[in-house]
Amino acid sequence: EDGRADAVEVVASGLRIPHGIALYQGSLYIAEESLVSRMIDENGDGFYESSEPIVAGLPDDGGHSTRTIRFGPDGALYVSIGSSCNICQEADPRRATIMRYEADGGNGRIFASGLRNAVGIFFDPTSGLFWATNNGSDGMGDDVPPETLNLVVDGGDYGWPRCHSGDIPDPNFGGEGACDGVTQPVVRMQAHSAPLGLTRMVGSALGPAWDGAMYIAFHGSWNRSIPTGYKVVALPMAGDTPTGEVLDFATDWLLPDGTWWGRPVDVIQAPDGSMLISDDAGGRIFRVFPLQGADED
Repeated sequence: EDGRADAVEVVASGLRIPHGIALYQGSLYIAEESLVSRMIDENGDGFYESSEPIVAGLPDDGGHSTRTIRFGPDGALYVSIGSSCNICQEADPRRATIMRYEADGGNGRIFASGLRNAVGIFFDPTSGLFWATNNGSDGMGDDVPPETLNLVVDGGDYGWPRCHSGDIPDPNFGGEGACDGVTQPVVRMQAHSAPLGLTRMVGSALGPAWDGAMYIAFHGSWNRSIPTGYKVVALPMAGDTPTGEVLDFATDWLLPDGTWWGRPVDVIQAPDGSMLISDDAGGRIFRVFPLQGADED
């Protein structure tokens, strides 16, 4: 009742690099690096004693190891799989994609390709639109290529490795016409910010100035000469489309001397309308809410 967790309890264990979680039709789904499982609470006590594999054999040969999962409005399971490398031609076509499966794990196919590492995927409950953040490649400079927010469409090709951020040919895998036919990003953002989880806050408790915006967790750079990111940004919307503005919303995990004490990973709207932000550096969850009596403007 006070907005703070009373305890931390382990509900499932023995997992290998678990990242994505989803609740669907009363079941808990967990994505590990090579596996998506449906967890089973056999006696209804809130703990998951057993599990059954839904999707097995996902790429686990190195590189980006997180697997994010979401169930779409169509009832299908979507799984984002990052690249095995910084920039390369992948041997496994499932790399750098978002895969689509039936809810039981059947009929897997590539839904969207050319997304180097789309850790954040999100279905807007207002519009049904499918959004994804994408982490751009390293080694091309402090400000190249921009990070992107993408509208995910069936059959979309977002360019990697031949084309970055929609319009930057790769010097090794590109060439003339490398960006022809590439599905363009909706918003370009500061390079090396490492955008991860995202959500849209509708009917939130944040006040009219912030309600309805898209929010993205910036995990922060690891090799930029001047660190960037380590914050949550707001993307104002015009209807169901971002305006292109990227506004600082929650900051100060990055200190003036370039050190940091937290790294945002995901952002969601809590049932009471507040915002929850996860931090994998400090092992914390932050709650953002208006102070009682504060001016909502």
